[in-house]
Amino acid sequence: MGTFAYTALEPSGKRKTGFLDAANVEVAKAQILAEGRFVLEIKEHRVAVKRANSKGGKPNRAELALFTRRMADLADAGLPLDRVLQVVSEQSESAVLTDIAEQALDDVRSGLPVSEALGKHPKYFPTVFIQTLRAGEASGQFPQVASRLADFQEKEVARRSLVVSAMVYPIILATVAVGVVIFLLTFVVPRLSGIFADLGSDLPVTTQILLATTGFLTNNWALVIGGIVAFVVAFRAWVMTDAGARTKDQFLLKAPVIGPVIQKATVSRFARVLGTLVYGGVPILEALSLAGQAAGNRVFLEKSRMVEEEVKEGRSIADSMRDAGAFPPVLTHMVAIGEETGDLPKMLGRVSDSLDFEVDNGTKRLTALVEPLIVLFMGAFVGFVVLSVALPIFAAQDLAK
Repeated sequence: MGTFAYTALEPSGKRKTGFLDAANVEVAKAQILAEGRFVLEIKEHRVAVKRANSKGGKPNRAELALFTRRMADLADAGLPLDRVLQVVSEQSESAVLTDIAEQALDDVRSGLPVSEALGKHPKYFPTVFIQTLRAGEASGQFPQVASRLADFQEKEVARRSLVVSAMVYPIILATVAVGVVIFLLTFVVPRLSGIFADLGSDLPVTTQILLATTGFLTNNWALVIGGIVAFVVAFRAWVMTDAGARTKDQFLLKAPVIGPVIQKATVSRFARVLGTLVYGGVPILEALSLAGQAAGNRVFLEKSRMVEEEVKEGRSIADSMRDAGAFPPVLTHMVAIGEETGDLPKMLGRVSDSLDFEVDNGTKRLTALVEPLIVLFMGAFVGFVVLSVALPIFAAQDLAK
């Protein structure tokens, strides 16, 4: 059996493209003619055989967003979904996504919906993605829903790119500062310790502290590195637990300066995912659950579950969010308006856009604050080292006089 791509003319005069499986090209033509269509073009469709676990690394968020955007645009242009997957597989720059699209193409031709075909790859497509597509297929709004998903993914990519770009210079600056500190403590100061030892116990306090710190790091460097590694491993293991993850998320939300930015980013993601799901036709209780999981914060996950339980009992979403306590007034008020007007996705989208703007500005302010702090820290430490080195030298010169 082979797969054949064909273009045929319907009795109404309309062109139709599609695929069918047949033993050979003559059998394929006969099948099309038996359906009352005239064959204009037919050829065997060959698909390159790759497998997702063979070559290529995991696709990044930008590649997934582009995959979704192409799928939405092609579906909106009127192409059948199997043809959409075929074109996407041919255009994708990611070997893994190409392979997934080809496997999904085979599944769709065998009768599976696109959502179920892509749902076989949960490592690359999260539950929110699959459930939204499934709702779009059920409601007949697949192109519109896929476009909303692409919008969401593209905004996430843009935000992460902004954060990364904003933090490049502070990270370089911090790396240089740490390098200067290590160089002074492990290379410069130890070479001066012999000179300071000749001065006996008359060394200034700052010099004694500097020499003690340098001596400890020089003699116990393996212990220090091992301690840092053990701390990082233990912290990551603790964060993987429910209690540790919740404590970390709670601390981030309450942290000074950075806390409000993280909270707004979390609420924005929650609102955008919830709006996308509701727009796609996902039931509100399931949408609340999935939005809570997608928010990426255990505190908001718990609060969304509380809202879900209260909505299940018949309360409005806005009142349930207001009583939960973690959702800002701007969200609860807009949700209330959305419930009253029957256009909840639109109101949630406006909230998310507004919060995204505030998050972008907050990120820029944080960057502007971090840079001078790093410079100040590095300058203070270098000044401390210079002072600790210079004071005993000046004292020795006074004694010599």
